[in-house]
Amino acid sequence: MIIKRDVQQDIQLAQDGNVEAFARVIQMYERTLYGLARTYIGRDEDCADVVQDTMMKAFRAIRTLREPAYFKTWMIQILINECRQWLRKKKRSRTVELSSLQIEEIAIQAPYEAIELTEAVWKLEQELRIVVWLHYYEDLPIKKVAMRVGVPEGTVKSRLHRARVLLAEELESSQERNVDDDPTIVRKLSLNLDDFAPLSAA
Repeated sequence: MIIKRDVQQDIQLAQDGNVEAFARVIQMYERTLYGLARTYIGRDEDCADVVQDTMMKAFRAIRTLREPAYFKTWMIQILINECRQWLRKKKRSRTVELSSLQIEEIAIQAPYEAIELTEAVWKLEQELRIVVWLHYYEDLPIKKVAMRVGVPEGTVKSRLHRARVLLAEELESSQERNVDDDPTIVRKLSLNLDDFAPLSAA
């Protein structure tokens, strides 16, 4: 991932101990970190704690980052490790259930069909929700998703395929509930699901 020169400069300043520079960089990715934390944990309060721990660990370890261009990828890896540790500590083995209040903030101002699709994503079981988030929302290729999650690329592809099937079923059910209110909802939701079509393996 290529980042802007001024961001790279801030990362380099942060590596020299500049707290303000680190805060500027973190601000760019804070929303992404919270969103990904929600796919693992769910509760906003717990997500805040995990993200805070991630930021602290990142600041302490930022001098070990050799390439500023990989800062976001590096941060995501730290966050995933923190989420896994949190889950082990809490001994939570069941799928995290998310309420409608925990839907990603970007959906709040989005069109109706985008909200429907986002809600459907959050209803997926955790292992499916995570790969959907990383591949489609964070634009990570299959290979990198596999590295983040720690499973073979084929497993990632099968999970994404399964997620698309479940999303299609959920949206079809939603269409049946809402088609009387909005006759165009079938076409809208179908087009929105098409955004999840490509599987980039690069």
